Amino acid sequence: MKHDSVGAESGIVNPTFYQELSEEQSVPDVTPRGDALPQVTVSRPLYQQHQLNDAYQYRKPKRALQRELKTRMRKVDAKSCCSTVFPLITWLPEYSWGKDLVRDLISGCTVAVMHIPQGIGYALLANVPPIVGIYMAFFPVLVYFLFGTSRHNSMGTFAVVSIMVGKTVLAYTGTSEPGEPPRTALEVATAVCFVVGIMQLIMCVCRLGVISFLLSDTLVSGFTTGAAIHVVTSQIKDLLGLTLPSVGSMFEIVKTYIEIFKQIVNVNWAAIIISTITIVVLVFNNEILKPRVAKRSVIPIPIELIAVIAGTLLSRYLYLQDKYSIKTIGTIPTGLPAPTLPDFSLMPSILIDSFPVAMVGYTVSVSMALIFAKKENYEIGFNQELFAMGTGNVFASFFSCFPFAASLSRSSIQYSVGGRTQIASVISCGLLAIVLLWVGPFFEPLPRCVLAGIIVVSLKGLLMQVTQLKSFWRQSWIDGMVWILTFLSVVLLAIDIGLLVGIVLSICCIFFRALKPYTCLLGNVPNTDIYLDVNRYDGLIQHAGIKIFHYCGALNFASRAAFKTTVWQTLGINLTEEIKRRKDPDWKPSMEQSSCRVLVLDFTSLSSIDPSAVGTFKAMVREFEELDIQIVLAGCQPPVFEVMLKCGLVGDIEKPYCRVFTSVHDAVQFGKECVGMGSISGSVVSGATGIV
Repeated sequence: MKHDSVGAESGIVNPTFYQELSEEQSVPDVTPRGDALPQVTVSRPLYQQHQLNDAYQYRKPKRALQRELKTRMRKVDAKSCCSTVFPLITWLPEYSWGKDLVRDLISGCTVAVMHIPQGIGYALLANVPPIVGIYMAFFPVLVYFLFGTSRHNSMGTFAVVSIMVGKTVLAYTGTSEPGEPPRTALEVATAVCFVVGIMQLIMCVCRLGVISFLLSDTLVSGFTTGAAIHVVTSQIKDLLGLTLPSVGSMFEIVKTYIEIFKQIVNVNWAAIIISTITIVVLVFNNEILKPRVAKRSVIPIPIELIAVIAGTLLSRYLYLQDKYSIKTIGTIPTGLPAPTLPDFSLMPSILIDSFPVAMVGYTVSVSMALIFAKKENYEIGFNQELFAMGTGNVFASFFSCFPFAASLSRSSIQYSVGGRTQIASVISCGLLAIVLLWVGPFFEPLPRCVLAGIIVVSLKGLLMQVTQLKSFWRQSWIDGMVWILTFLSVVLLAIDIGLLVGIVLSICCIFFRALKPYTCLLGNVPNTDIYLDVNRYDGLIQHAGIKIFHYCGALNFASRAAFKTTVWQTLGINLTEEIKRRKDPDWKPSMEQSSCRVLVLDFTSLSSIDPSAVGTFKAMVREFEELDIQIVLAGCQPPVFEVMLKCGLVGDIEKPYCRVFTSVHDAVQFGKECVGMGSISGSVVSGATGIV
């Protein structure tokens, strides 16, 4: 570092002189081993922040609100509004009717085949009539086609949402207002659907689309795995042919297994045999046949539909219900449902139950949409997704539906068989309309144990998420604990409570990480202006009398006390006790107590600071001054510097609370001058201590 006598008063001399050393120039070899690296030297003044601001005319950018509003208003026109509300306008003109339509046709037919068994099975999970599952694959899907931004999500029934709705349906079925008949399960489900839709629309209006990011990958994995355990548990009674009483929502899994063991002697062996055969056939197809068929054809074997048709035919012609007391689906009406108003009187009672359904349905759908959008290079609108799902749920609630979401398995199949756009969903709706109008009664003899087997096998992907715990734990034990506690809360307590626990834990993790930022002492790489963590690197210079403390994070009312304590602990100084000792008339300084004369706080990674933290910081500066330790700051970002300036932490260049330098190297040079060590260029590393 060189000083120019001409500019000594201003401190601004040749502020932008950079010189790259050529190969002919002789430079010291500072590379400890390996090939010599290219050398760069920089010659510039020692800057305090005020000097640099004056030299380059620093100013805070002013936000021209009126200009921004005018600019935004100019961008608003009929075409942009229509393309925002109806995203299909953006991709439909680019649609290749000759090439893409064939793919969407194959994909739509394949997904329609999957909708039938899954719709019927998941409707039973929600404790509503089986035909409702087919309605779910028709009415809300058409609305999502108009308003949704994902081109590959398969919307309709989803196992986790179905089981959550089923809890509410069980809780309120049979209740009534004074003078009114008892509510049916379908009335409760449609009321939940309407409330969920309204909640999602309110979130859209409030621009809360990004709220889904509160649900971390760890939380979603633990929650959906626990919910899958609930789904499997709910199907055991049908797999064994048992009839179990309602056990309530709290501790449901534990109570359910207690009831199962009480009635284990009453199992229906015919149902067990049929369930076993169904599961074995499905697993054999998924694990052995499916991979081999995939090598020759993109269209998978519709094994679920084959199982449903086979089970229906066997039940019809072997009289399984009459001879072996096998439970069947029962009556399935034909035709489309007449529009009816939801039960508005029930809605205040189900607000709390509906919110987790709205969150889970939206989060799962957006997560799937982002996966496909990343692969196919298109954008997902978070608020538009809320609008699409909210509108779809409100519309579907008038047609005997419960809340819909994207299905993980169907979406994956729709994408893997070549689906290009939501036209595949329209084709699927057309085929399902035929089922609704004419084919529905064919499935009335279908044994429930066959559907239970299909549902259990289809949950393999969710259940295998338990293997993700190892990777989560390896990446961060905190994430691993979030997964475990969320999973256990869902399984042992209840689904909605487990979701609440997971959200609270995720938010606590954010605060925990904010209150435990990365801090360290820095040392200088010899003959450079680079400073590194002394605990992670060897051979660094630690200048006598100077400590460099690096802080990475934010300083606010919540973290200010932790920051002050961390500084004490890092320096090995108890400020309160040390100040008391210095007031003792017999006090004499020791070598350890005089080891630090200047404390450089590296704030290059300080993201923000608030007035509360500045107040604490001022007090800390004065306390260190009583110990004859001067605090200087380095590398403050402009927003941080502006807050410090407003709060009076910095200002007068001659008598500030503490000086602010543009870089750690500038602050160290100032510190060396304060402790009388001269130029930094002559520093030599001590082989024994690393201190010069």
